[in-house]
Amino acid sequence: MSGSGLSAARLGRLREVLARHVDSGQVPGLVALVARRGEAHAVVIGTTEADGAGRPMARDTIFRIASVSKPIAAVGAMTLVEQARVRLDDPVDELLPELAGRRVLRDADGPMDDTVPAERPITVRDLLTFRMGLGVLMTDHPLGRAMTEAGLEPGPDSPLAEPDEWMKRLGRLPLLYQPGEKWLYHTPADVLGVLMARAGGQPLGDLLAERLFAPLGMSDTGFSVPAAKLDRLAAAYRPEDGSLLLTDDPRQSRWAQPPAFPSAGGGLVSTADDLLAFGMMMLHQGRYRGRRLLSRPSVQVMTTDQLTEQQRAENDLFFVGAGGWGFCLNVVTRRTVLGPGPGSFGWNGGTGTTFYVDPAEELVGVLLTQRAMTSPLPPAVYRDFWAGAYQAIDD
Repeated sequence: MSGSGLSAARLGRLREVLARHVDSGQVPGLVALVARRGEAHAVVIGTTEADGAGRPMARDTIFRIASVSKPIAAVGAMTLVEQARVRLDDPVDELLPELAGRRVLRDADGPMDDTVPAERPITVRDLLTFRMGLGVLMTDHPLGRAMTEAGLEPGPDSPLAEPDEWMKRLGRLPLLYQPGEKWLYHTPADVLGVLMARAGGQPLGDLLAERLFAPLGMSDTGFSVPAAKLDRLAAAYRPEDGSLLLTDDPRQSRWAQPPAFPSAGGGLVSTADDLLAFGMMMLHQGRYRGRRLLSRPSVQVMTTDQLTEQQRAENDLFFVGAGGWGFCLNVVTRRTVLGPGPGSFGWNGGTGTTFYVDPAEELVGVLLTQRAMTSPLPPAVYRDFWAGAYQAIDD
């Protein structure tokens, strides 16, 4: 047993389990990191493209991290809160006038033109906790169709409209629910990104680079991949009819150029070690290598469940009966399987990524794959990774 309290033999078992997913063709390759008490163990298997094509997977392979972008954006937002550039419970109207004077559907299942005034303005806290009243709609709905037609539908790619135009389009639509009433996924994070850029007076990518990526040494994280690094970008796939369909070719990737809309909800690329640095900062309550990026109280409020019991129950598909929502991240409330336990926090990315921090176990885990999720429920490779990480604890 090492000083990390992780068993070398059991870490070998983790590798064997993850290798099955690659050998079966379920994922072309993966990079996993399990870090505990300052020691990191890496598992690197497979290739950057399907069917053994591309390069051998490497620890510094770059992946599209999708919704793992959300906790990173939330930390950026909290640096603005700490400087009083924004305040958690102030209306967003001054920075986002497109959202002033909101109208709300009288009946969530009713016609789009039957609306009532919002009972109160949307706040910064509403954006961070996904309770602005608008987001992903899991069923066919007129408002969902209107979002799609306006180019506002959440997905694996950043919107094509630039931020000001995107906000204008969003501002033309009513809210589905009153601010603070319901938890709805994703859209509030993209709105948060626009607010952050306006509050900070610089593009979102520059703001995050200055406040987070540079201090943490996250040199491979951003909204696009420089030409000199494109050979390290893995291909991206989604399962379809029993095979893997290529959705982004690194040789002609959409991430080769800065996007029109930097999506705080899902637009970042990163590496396992960059995410480990971010996780270590969160594990140590805002401090990294002797430098404080965020206050301990800020980290604590971010990682405290903000939802009501009803809001959690209504979204059990996302929380799987074992979590709630802090600021742009899941907060685990009880252990249901071998994996992150109570007090852990993190999230999964729809392009095949998962990231959690467990303060009680002093553990940070990162798994990066190229296979997109097909449901909010964690796929088998995620579950096996977390079970393998926790069974390796040996103290």
